[in-house]
Amino acid sequence: MTLMEHEAREAPDAVARFLDTNGNALAALARRLRDNPPSVILTAARGSSDHAATYFKYLVEILLGVPCASIGASVASVWHSELKLNNAVCVTISQSGQSPDIVSLQEAARKAGALTVALVNQPGSRAEQGADFFLPLCAGEEKSVAATKSFIASLAASAAIAAQWKQDQALITALQALPAKLARAAQLQWPGFQARAKMAQSLYVLGRGPGLAIALEAALKMKETCALHAEALSFAEVMHGPLELVRPHFPILAFSPDDASRDLAKQALERLRKAGADVFAVEDGGLPHEPAGHALLEPISIIQSAYLNIEPLARALGRNPDAPRLLSKVTETV
Repeated sequence: MTLMEHEAREAPDAVARFLDTNGNALAALARRLRDNPPSVILTAARGSSDHAATYFKYLVEILLGVPCASIGASVASVWHSELKLNNAVCVTISQSGQSPDIVSLQEAARKAGALTVALVNQPGSRAEQGADFFLPLCAGEEKSVAATKSFIASLAASAAIAAQWKQDQALITALQALPAKLARAAQLQWPGFQARAKMAQSLYVLGRGPGLAIALEAALKMKETCALHAEALSFAEVMHGPLELVRPHFPILAFSPDDASRDLAKQALERLRKAGADVFAVEDGGLPHEPAGHALLEPISIIQSAYLNIEPLARALGRNPDAPRLLSKVTETV
């Protein structure tokens, strides 16, 4: 068993630990956010963590109507701009909590008056030390270069913050049941997609809203573990310029969970099929998935399955998913 597979299968336990460990911290943070509602949220993250930030963005905008945006960390670390963040919240998401640019952005945000929140897996990090609220991801040591369980824990943390802030009891209840759902999702296989992707030169990965976050993440994992060119797009954006690249048998992996975007996703997939694409879609194209118990948690269940289908794809292509040729576990950028 590769480290990637082993760690991806540990994700359900990581989510359970996060929820068990952070109950008091989540409640305190939610009270602070309700008592002092921010006018804007910015996120500080890179790579997979930035995809988790995209998921968080959609959750707080959908549930709470608060604008949320990923800020370019170089604004602080390279250009040293003076930010204006009164009545703002800065959420840092990171596996290591050490990358200089992410830490610089968090420090600049705090200096500018923002409340700082850190979701970090590595204890004792600089991001933890600079945060007003710290929620450890509790995923345990992650050795594979390809982050899996820490990403899924980041998604669960994002959902937990939004649920507690909104006091959305249905979402809170669904989160408690999520670890068991993820354990079942880890058993699902997508052999048809693996067989087609093994022969591909490139492919699209599609999603929308919270589902776009996991489309971005799945595409990244195929790049770093399979050396496969995978481009993530929303169901809306693919209908513009990218549609022109679709040829007969062009492979498309689509995440279309049963949420408010479902009907629009179906329309897009039908148009792509008419253009000749080989569409492999959760919910609308034969890929099985484990229902998460709440529409906003569906992306977490889907990426759990996706990881454990991308890992064997990498091996089928003759690659070691734990040791990409040019990558290392911790990437520190400025």
